[in-house]
Amino acid sequence: MADLDPAMAGVWRFDPGHTRIGFSARHAMVTTVRGTFTDVEGTIHVDAESVSASRVEVRLGTASVTTNNEQRDEHLRSIDFFDAERYPDIRFVSSTIDEVEEGNFMVVGDLTIKEVTKQVAIPIALLGVQRDPMGNLRAGFEATRRLNRRDFGCTGTCPWTPAGCWCRRR
Repeated sequence: MADLDPAMAGVWRFDPGHTRIGFSARHAMVTTVRGTFTDVEGTIHVDAESVSASRVEVRLGTASVTTNNEQRDEHLRSIDFFDAERYPDIRFVSSTIDEVEEGNFMVVGDLTIKEVTKQVAIPIALLGVQRDPMGNLRAGFEATRRLNRRDFGCTGTCPWTPAGCWCRRR
């Protein structure tokens, strides 16, 4: 594997204006609902000499979930799903990071939702590193991971109908 540039060493903070942590879920098996968390914090501690000594920590505010449908969002914040009042955060803390090929990493760690912690492996791609117009070093990453919400105690059913996404045969 290629060595990381020593300039990448140190603590990187998620840039809220350029960070999106989203999800999609099937609704009634006829449509896909997409949403995001708008309250996102995270750090990546990069050890350029030993990628395996690096670590990632992420926090999502469960009350910040949004799907562009307030009735659905309130239900997602309820006890049926995230129970945002009792469990205000979703957390991920890495335990291992391995570079599986140049610029692609497998990050394994503990994901905690509603006090249920499960180990998950998340493939992450480094999209690039550039200096912004002010001279600050910026890095872009992309990751996708499929989860079963029921594994984390999010077992609610959806009594609401999202506006504009149903077609019914007459």
